[in-house]
Amino acid sequence: MDEQILKPGDRDYVGALASGLEVLQAFDAEHPKMTLSEVAARTDMDRAKARRFLLTLHALGFVKRHGRQFELTPRVLQLGYAYQASNQYRAVIQQYLEDITAELGESSSLAVLDGVDVVYVVRSAAQHRLMAITLSVGTRLPAAYTSMGRVLLAQLPESELNVVLEEVQLQRFTDRSITTKEALRSEISKARSQGYAIVDQELDSGLRSVAVPVFSGSGELLGALNISTNAARVDMPTLLEVYLPRLQAVAEKVREVTR
Repeated sequence: MDEQILKPGDRDYVGALASGLEVLQAFDAEHPKMTLSEVAARTDMDRAKARRFLLTLHALGFVKRHGRQFELTPRVLQLGYAYQASNQYRAVIQQYLEDITAELGESSSLAVLDGVDVVYVVRSAAQHRLMAITLSVGTRLPAAYTSMGRVLLAQLPESELNVVLEEVQLQRFTDRSITTKEALRSEISKARSQGYAIVDQELDSGLRSVAVPVFSGSGELLGALNISTNAARVDMPTLLEVYLPRLQAVAEKVREVTR
């Protein structure tokens, strides 16, 4: 099979499968339980269509219902487990991130790019909480406002980056958030040239992070590694002189063990 990506309307594009997955993805931390009407609204489907998909997912064991409300079942985890199991290097990265947390007392993560978001695929959480939401494997955050996102965007060919930037929706999360595509492109260019990215309180007040890309021994981009901390506790020199070299050392170890 070639690398061409199908589009809705193409002969081989299975719309029903796409819609079923869309229903599964409608459930998240803010919407763990929903009625039929709520699912229809979030997926922009009519009620009859949403009902058919929900009932099918229910029959397959991916969704359960309590009266008028639906929610996901643990069986959904099998889909994620297959992805994790096919990437054995993540067990190694998990240990490296846990070492960072033990040494520095900070949270450390590995994320990959998915459209305009980053998705956390490995995480070692510190005791202290940095954001209002709980970050865990599977959490999605806007790539434009995360250090890992900017590092990953910097790895894209210019043609692919242009497509992503067309889809990015910028908003002011804090008074430090960039709000123009020109400013974002400048930050991505900076990340590309210096090999790392720092985002200082643009997504959440007090949240400061640094990230580097991580590659396999064959040169495959595996994702981005970061350390996130509280701006009141860790100043910028420490981030650059202590945390950044620590991440770069881990990235090099990963490259070595995946040769």
